[in-house]
Amino acid sequence: MAQDPNKPLSDIEIARQAKMQRIEAIAEKAGIPDEAFEPYGKHIAKIDLDKIPGLQDRPDGKLILVTAINPTPAGEGKTTTTVGLGDGLARIGKKTMICLREPSLGPCFGVKGGAAGGGYAQIVPMEQINLHFTGDFHAITSAHNLLSAMIDNHIYWGNSLGIDTRRVAWRRVLDMNDRSLRAINSSLGGVSNGFPREDGFDITVASEVMAVFCLAKDLADLEARLGKMIIGYTRDKKAITAADIKASSAMTVLLKDALKPNLVQTLEGNPAFVHGGPFANIAHGCNSVTATRAGLKLADYVVTEAGFGADLGAEKFFDIKCRKAGLTPAAVVIVATVRALKMHGGVPKDQLGKENLEALRKGLANLGRHVENVRKFGVSAIVGINHFIADTPAEHELIAQVCKEQFGVDAVVCSHWAEGSKGTEELARRVVALAEAPHPLDGRGFRTLYPDEMPLWDKMKMIAKEIYRASDIIADQKVRDQFKDIEAAGFGHLPICVAKTQYSFSTDPNHRGAPVDHVVPIREVRLSAGAGFLVVVCGEIMTMPGLPRVPSAEFIRLDTKGQIEGLF
Repeated sequence: MAQDPNKPLSDIEIARQAKMQRIEAIAEKAGIPDEAFEPYGKHIAKIDLDKIPGLQDRPDGKLILVTAINPTPAGEGKTTTTVGLGDGLARIGKKTMICLREPSLGPCFGVKGGAAGGGYAQIVPMEQINLHFTGDFHAITSAHNLLSAMIDNHIYWGNSLGIDTRRVAWRRVLDMNDRSLRAINSSLGGVSNGFPREDGFDITVASEVMAVFCLAKDLADLEARLGKMIIGYTRDKKAITAADIKASSAMTVLLKDALKPNLVQTLEGNPAFVHGGPFANIAHGCNSVTATRAGLKLADYVVTEAGFGADLGAEKFFDIKCRKAGLTPAAVVIVATVRALKMHGGVPKDQLGKENLEALRKGLANLGRHVENVRKFGVSAIVGINHFIADTPAEHELIAQVCKEQFGVDAVVCSHWAEGSKGTEELARRVVALAEAPHPLDGRGFRTLYPDEMPLWDKMKMIAKEIYRASDIIADQKVRDQFKDIEAAGFGHLPICVAKTQYSFSTDPNHRGAPVDHVVPIREVRLSAGAGFLVVVCGEIMTMPGLPRVPSAEFIRLDTKGQIEGLF
């Protein structure tokens, strides 16, 4: 049933009206046998990939990445488009799997709200997915904090490893926005409580355990990566790892069941893996490798997304996830909306409902930059215009014209929010044409932006110049020395994971559009040895968000029927 534009239902109302199939039927559609199927109620299941005969010997399907322009308060609908495209591909007869990240509780109760798509392009059951789901995030939180407890316990019982308590790098985590925990003093209250020190909390999705979880290919790889995580240093700056603390095996036990991908369905009954959820600006912002690789073996087409705009999300998807997992994307969809493009063109949010072709043309520079960037990885792109009710035909025509004449790509208007798969049928056909083209974009095929052997500083400079169009990067001598020390310790081959604002190509969140010749300041670097990348922090980035003045939690409640209200 399509939306009536004059009487639109809310996302949660649409989700409640859906007639979900039992998850056994979804597993059967995906080709998952009973022995690999572990139900979590009627509509959710975990999948034991080791129990799918010959899975790893099957050929891979086509991998489609959905990314977007730089986000604005006007919204882009990247997840909604990912779900809509997956349904659209199924509609035209392609066996399809959608792969998404799990939502974090913090944003659900903060300002962002849920993350299960919208309108008639949703994954369900929406409430469970957005809340506790299968407990994966709780397992990751517990594993992380087990290591935290074992570090302080080791120090308490003699500190045989010689950990310098001033250089403990491992913080604690909580899957909630709570600014008061960003910086704390721990172990207060006397001798029996340990040695007082400065500590703090990050949100669970910023944990290196989350990044490790999403890049590990199996349990053995997970345990090995956990063991490599650096938790602190001795007085002579020797790194101490989780393996040194003897925590990695017990952490793996806590994560054993969580590592199995979660199977759910779209409103149209198509299968979706929703698994893992690292932060997109402090980590690589992609769903788990285990889910993506399983999807590629089970389906002809896998549709996945990367966090925030293409400058952060797509670049990390290519340079970190694809590099680490050996993935080759077949095509990219760049999501844009008329509203967001006008905002990049200088229109304030309260005036976005009015046609403004001049501002739209100006804002299209942001979209053009992302198209150019994606091509640098040797992947063909198409623009998906996520249709909003206030859009005008003239605005859609201008986007299509500029995309074709100036950017050299097609732009397709998508109405999946209101019409489901019918609204993405044309986009699906265009994506198939790109993905199945006999020759890659430039004859060279997919490639990462920089080689492993390039020095770390030069990798960061290349990202800044090629992706952000910066003139240079700067850092004080202490930070420059950290780059050299990390290379000297044997980590020079690692890719770069940039932590910066998602709202701009620059490090200034208010600098919208397509800025050039700005300078990217590097504030600090953090070695994520277990995940296998170097986090380069540019500008002010919070690893523990706070709640807004009026958090969404104030409006989330149970109605008289016991149903959840206000989650979307």
